[in-house]
Amino acid sequence: MAKALLGYVGGSDPRLLAEMRRLQQRVQDLESELVRIQSENDALNAAAHSESLLDGIDIDVPKAEPALT
Repeated sequence: MAKALLGYVGGSDPRLLAEMRRLQQRVQDLESELVRIQSENDALNAAAHSESLLDGIDIDVPKAEPALT
């Protein structure tokens, strides 16, 4: 009975262990990619925020008038 239960829950099947290692590696890869993408997103947000700060500065620059034809 114990052998049947051990086989039922997975036991030490090499294919199952290999699949589990492959999936763990995939999870680590995805977590690393997520951290990279989040930092890239933060950098882009910071750049967009600094550009919007510059938009708020009122500089006296004469606006171009349309040319008369």
